[in-house]
Amino acid sequence: MRIRTFLLLMTLVASYAVQAAPKTPAQQLLERMRKLQKKGYMYGHQDDPFYGLTWEWEKGRSDTKELVGDYPAVMGFDLGGIEMGDAKNLDSVPFQRIREEIVAHHERGGIVTISWHPRNPLLGSTAWIAKDTVAFNEAAEALGKVGMGGLMEKVPNPKKTVASVLPGGSRHETYMNWLKRVGDFLLTLKDGKGEPVPVIFRPYHENNGSWFWWGQDLCSDDEFHLLWVITQDYLNEVLPTSLVWSYSPNLQGNWTEEAWMRRYPGDDRVDLIGEDAYQWGTEADFVTALTADLTLITAIAKKHGKLIALTECGYQNSPDATWWQRVFKPIIEQFPVCYFLPWRNYKKEHFGASPTTATADDFKAWAAQKRFLFNRDIQKK
Repeated sequence: MRIRTFLLLMTLVASYAVQAAPKTPAQQLLERMRKLQKKGYMYGHQDDPFYGLTWEWEKGRSDTKELVGDYPAVMGFDLGGIEMGDAKNLDSVPFQRIREEIVAHHERGGIVTISWHPRNPLLGSTAWIAKDTVAFNEAAEALGKVGMGGLMEKVPNPKKTVASVLPGGSRHETYMNWLKRVGDFLLTLKDGKGEPVPVIFRPYHENNGSWFWWGQDLCSDDEFHLLWVITQDYLNEVLPTSLVWSYSPNLQGNWTEEAWMRRYPGDDRVDLIGEDAYQWGTEADFVTALTADLTLITAIAKKHGKLIALTECGYQNSPDATWWQRVFKPIIEQFPVCYFLPWRNYKKEHFGASPTTATADDFKAWAAQKRFLFNRDIQKK
């Protein structure tokens, strides 16, 4: 009897220890977003504190704040260029300023998401792949080394970029050094108490397109999966408690579940399912495509226990003053989207809310509604 009682007591103690284990910052962020998703949808904005349509680099300014009186709930930042050891990112934002604004937004109770557009490790070019580069290489391959006078040996094929950074590839060591620089930067994101700032990390987005070197037509599914694995395994080892991982293809409109899942890294590797969804064509096409995609993504997220978000979105330069409430809002409200993030406002190109756009009044009226969440609406009670 005493042995049985002792074993029962030890079981209870072990169970309590497991239950009492503190949640990591990443787990806390996910739990918080799940609660907030039931309250409404958070507004996000890329590069919000750096520049707007009529200003740039003035601390304390924000197009969002100047229109609705508050910062976005979610702020987006990009690390493109950090892998090269640059002082500024691909949009000329100093990394020191990015660090400051990430910490500031976290300390005001906001949520941070980080994307990364790394340069092409094989071609030495930007993350984007020019169509003429692909066409040139395909023509060169068709002609063969003799027809090209041996030039083909000097022109890297962009379709071999991902393979080059995988284990055994010619750029693998380079890529691992790049990851070290990413990790070193992320390690500096600490609040005033020295605690790590949790971030939603969103690498290799829009992979179903072929405009980035990791795109659909530029690497196999297996190569993409391994690229994700080596990236995630390295950064999770460096930052084991603070990264929430987001997987976000581009708007497509004709997904099947089988096709969508083909490049999905796996439930153990993804916390949040996103999609980048801009209106580039007609309104009717956009509404049809986004409704179809969110219907499928919602079903997948429910099956796999994931949150969903529109990780990039917007209508460039907002030519329709009623677009937010007439076109975008009715789609968003059909689905459990936890946040949507319009891309940056910069000089003549803008996607988000601003006092100087034609959509300002329409957006402000929507923003006043209860389920539309800004920074003040997501504060911990």
